[in-house]
Amino acid sequence: MCGRYTLTASPEEVRELFSYIEQSNFPPRYNIAPTQPIALVKNEHGQRHFALARWGFVPSWVKDPASFTLLINARAETLLEKPSFKAAIKHRRCLIPANGFYEWQRAVSAKQPYYISAANNQPLAFAGLWETWSHPEGGDIDTAAMITVEANEDMAPIHHRMPALLEPHQFDAWLDTGTVMAREAVTFLKPAPKGVLSFTPVSTRVNSASHDDEGLIREVELTEPKKPEPKPAKPPRKKKTGTDDGQLDLF
Repeated sequence: MCGRYTLTASPEEVRELFSYIEQSNFPPRYNIAPTQPIALVKNEHGQRHFALARWGFVPSWVKDPASFTLLINARAETLLEKPSFKAAIKHRRCLIPANGFYEWQRAVSAKQPYYISAANNQPLAFAGLWETWSHPEGGDIDTAAMITVEANEDMAPIHHRMPALLEPHQFDAWLDTGTVMAREAVTFLKPAPKGVLSFTPVSTRVNSASHDDEGLIREVELTEPKKPEPKPAKPPRKKKTGTDDGQLDLF
């Protein structure tokens, strides 16, 4: 699962990589959390477009989003079967620009967050899905989910899942829902190759979505977990049935 990520590249850098037609403008974000607006890139009428959507996918057939489970991730292995995603993988695929993401490794007494980013410091492209939910009384809201795959060899010691990353040469095919069928598109969704990501232990300040600053991605020193001190040995019990010489012990 991926529940927090960053987008710190400038609007110009993001537009250059994803080649959408809009002149977008957005601030750097260091702790993007579920239910917040996220940037995405989609294909409409043969052109790439920048858009915003709520992070938390809501299928169009849902009657009451408040009673529906918040879907921030979609497992690549089940996209073609899950009712929530079957339509979106066929018709509404997108790219989610990012610079990195956070994941928590379970330690002895607490979870240690790591910031995972490209080893070459370039922006990343997460594979995603989007959907428009229409309120019965009027009003639409675009929602999105990030697709995850099994962790690669580098990621596995921290967590068993990771976002599906796409390369620029795959962008057109992934976004082209008109000619690239869903069964072909899901073959792009694989764990990242070994060595393409870097892993940085960071402060637990990232645990709170209210924190959103550059300090969140700075490396912290890992401390060795303290080993429990051995308990002192208990003194031997006095024998109550008798002494070594066979005499009864009155005390």
